[in-house]
Amino acid sequence: MKRHMGKQEFAEKMMENRKRFYCIAYSYVKNEQDALDIISEASCKGLLNLKNLDKAEYFFAWMTKIIVNTAIDFIRKNARFVTLPEEAGGGVGEAYLAGDVQMAEPDRESLLDLYRALDTLEPEERTYIVLRYFEAYNFREIAEMLGMPESTVKSRAYRALGKMKRNMTGG
Repeated sequence: MKRHMGKQEFAEKMMENRKRFYCIAYSYVKNEQDALDIISEASCKGLLNLKNLDKAEYFFAWMTKIIVNTAIDFIRKNARFVTLPEEAGGGVGEAYLAGDVQMAEPDRESLLDLYRALDTLEPEERTYIVLRYFEAYNFREIAEMLGMPESTVKSRAYRALGKMKRNMTGG
């Protein structure tokens, strides 16, 4: 039986998942304010299209797809290079992410290398990497989310990884 989500439950789920959603948006634009703008716009889109969410259990995947598409649209509209976090700044979206999540801190050089490698990817390529390796979705889930065959998702993800590796190793 389908159980549709109400506006109050939508707001609660957005708050529960705000850190993960922010990280997804940030991985595209690498700018705190732009990431927050993307989350805000995606939230509005989600709320306006809440009736299209067939089952409340699919909220996270559904909202992730909206955020990814909003981030890609943002990049296309702004058609500019994204910047790396400033050397003097704190952590990624520190004020927004303050809370109960404890993550191991990679060293700054590795993090910058990873961001540079992500920057070499087209927005669509970045989607596969972010969903698979940052958000830990399996290929089947990504395929369902993006509406494409699982084999296509796998080949594109591995191709994007290869591109990142070539850029990180200089060859």
